[in-house]
Amino acid sequence: MQMIYKASCAMASLPCSKVRSGIRVRPGTRQLSLRKGIVYGFMRLLSTPFKTLRGASRTLKVAQFCSVSNMSSSLQIEMVPCLNDNYAYLVHDVDTGTVGVIDPSEATPVIDALSRKNRNLTYILNTHHHHDHTGGNEELKARYGAKVIGSGVDRDRIPGIDIVLNDKEKWMFGGHEVQVMETPGHTRGHISFYFPGSGAIFAGDTLFSLSCGRLLEGTPEQMLSSLRKIMTLPDDTNIYCGHEYTLSNSKFALSIDPNNEALQSYAAHVAHLRSKSLPTIPTKLKVEKACNPFLRTSSTAIRHALNIPATANDSEALGVIRQAKDNF
Repeated sequence: MQMIYKASCAMASLPCSKVRSGIRVRPGTRQLSLRKGIVYGFMRLLSTPFKTLRGASRTLKVAQFCSVSNMSSSLQIEMVPCLNDNYAYLVHDVDTGTVGVIDPSEATPVIDALSRKNRNLTYILNTHHHHDHTGGNEELKARYGAKVIGSGVDRDRIPGIDIVLNDKEKWMFGGHEVQVMETPGHTRGHISFYFPGSGAIFAGDTLFSLSCGRLLEGTPEQMLSSLRKIMTLPDDTNIYCGHEYTLSNSKFALSIDPNNEALQSYAAHVAHLRSKSLPTIPTKLKVEKACNPFLRTSSTAIRHALNIPATANDSEALGVIRQAKDNF
């Protein structure tokens, strides 16, 4: 794996250097080694001004360009609605000018967002190979000369891939360290991108607010392992997922955990946001731990609601919860 990774760096004309258990790649000459610490608060999302997004999905009804930024940090995150209910994310390192997009399902909304701020695109990061997360890769790569980054497992399934990253490797996005987490279950090659200095993880279709991804290529055991990796992160971590599914997810969660007061409160908040066509993402890990049934597989109430035996292990319980969600 390490030889493949170095070859990929060579293609991108980027020097590689070892960083403890992983590998550090420095993608530009103007980078800073200083890590910037910031947590993007959930309330910050709600208080940030919105700008009109041309080409945003009519079905999603988020007719705004959602900026999640903090002037005290050199990393800015901007939400770009795509297709019917997808989110792509623009990440901008203010100090180095490095710009990346995560999971661009289509190119036009991303191009519009970049054009409004007269920015180039340096990197395209994919959490997994599905077309609704990679559909904009080739057009964006051709237009901006951006390098495409994805999992080594999916190197044959991600369009235009230049740099492969694997579990526990570390990569530098401008002046910001990115930790790569292998999170299979939804697909066999799914990875998540964790920015520890900014308290943010881009989890693709592994973890949604109040749900997890369908088990299309993986097992309940794999999904449980992936979710537990994410659960080891700090509680104030902001989770940026691939879709706006939270309202429908809340209805299922309440159906199997109706007496959960934290869930009741969060579901009401979600309903209020969606009634105003506002996004529910990012979500906080601590909220998900309290409310998301897929992170609460040991819950007696949830097990009772779904007739899951007390003797069943957590992966078996997750499988039952996932099947119930699929049929909801």
